[in-house]
Amino acid sequence: MNLNNIKTTVLAALAAAFLCASASAQAPVPDAAASDPARMGWMQGSPPSPDKLIRWSDGSFYKFPQLRWSFSNWAQFMPTTNVWRGDGPVARLPKAEKPGLADIRFRPMGSSDETTVGAALDANYSDSIVVLHKGRIVYERYWGVTTPHSMHIAMSVTKSVIGTLAATLIAEGKLDPKAKVTHYIPELQDSGYADATVQDVLDMTSGIRFSEAYAEPKAEIWTYVRAGGITPRPPGYSGPTNFYDYAKTVEKANEPGSTYAYQTVNSDVAGWIVRRVSGKTVGDLLSERVWSKLGAERDAVIAVDSAGNEFAGGGLNLTTRDLARFGEMMRLGGRYNGQTLVPKAAIDEIRRGGNREVFDTPANANLKGWSYRDMWWIAHDDHGTFMARGVHGQAIYVDPKAEVVIARFASHPAASNSAADPVMLPLYRAVADELMRGK
Repeated sequence: MNLNNIKTTVLAALAAAFLCASASAQAPVPDAAASDPARMGWMQGSPPSPDKLIRWSDGSFYKFPQLRWSFSNWAQFMPTTNVWRGDGPVARLPKAEKPGLADIRFRPMGSSDETTVGAALDANYSDSIVVLHKGRIVYERYWGVTTPHSMHIAMSVTKSVIGTLAATLIAEGKLDPKAKVTHYIPELQDSGYADATVQDVLDMTSGIRFSEAYAEPKAEIWTYVRAGGITPRPPGYSGPTNFYDYAKTVEKANEPGSTYAYQTVNSDVAGWIVRRVSGKTVGDLLSERVWSKLGAERDAVIAVDSAGNEFAGGGLNLTTRDLARFGEMMRLGGRYNGQTLVPKAAIDEIRRGGNREVFDTPANANLKGWSYRDMWWIAHDDHGTFMARGVHGQAIYVDPKAEVVIARFASHPAASNSAADPVMLPLYRAVADELMRGK
């Protein structure tokens, strides 16, 4: 086989992995019960048999149904850096379980039929869920190979964590949201970021040319994931070899602030700004400001590229309970475990939301009236709800009025949250409403 054929074969394999993860309508996939990773026996044996082996090098770690195992073992597939939990005691999450929550009935968007919370969680490839009401665990479940003590990839929930660090630096006067990106990162002067502000980057209104359409072989996402080492590079690859070098290559498409487009590269530029301003790695800053004070059960880890740059767009791995603790800290205005972790002004600014007019696009059809601010999703509803969201179903749902936080990990075959939002968003609200009524 000649070199061109090898390149074509490798690229086809990678494309197949990502397209499979996006659950093409023409290729039926196993349901949640049939694809349960424990039931399928992935990576069992010493060593596992070839048909149960999952590898990074061939892209199988991101194929469905293998990804249902991979998401709970992500750190096995790529290099990571540690986020130290500190040496303090674990912050207790008292339990006041309400098993009846699974029986709550609700109606998904666009459906005339009701379902129950338990049935919907089972059907939508859930890996774990922790529901807090007033800081107490009222509901907790685990599926497949995910356990209370195992870490799970948070995907783009990572963006909201990094956005919170940026908002903290802004609230402290150390980062100017109106300043040009190039004020902090002059290396981007010749890129599409030359005219964008820090706030444009944090609100996904940077105006750069960058497509995340996995079905398009020439979409910018392909160069991006190869540059960061998220997927293997084909033989002869000569493009950027880390996230920051990739950012230097992006082009301008629109005037900054004029359009909203969800583009993961913005998050890594935000991570670069946070590192430059703080003088610390993202992992060290997250540990210093949040993780070492949160009373987390475990260190977290963040995937890094070949230059040691943290994958701010989606590389955080943590336990479900620690995800819930982070969400509870946000609900409480930045104060948790007897300490102030994030300035209340930073969280108030996040909750204020972004430009709803530019956010109103066909891609956000399930999120009418929402906006995006500092890498958080703001509902602008009567409960003041805001969310961190990641592909395949990762979520922190914060409902301040109901005093509810829901942390959920999942491994849905469809990458886009639009596949599960019609079920999961009404589910979260139904749980919050029930808990608020019950007080």
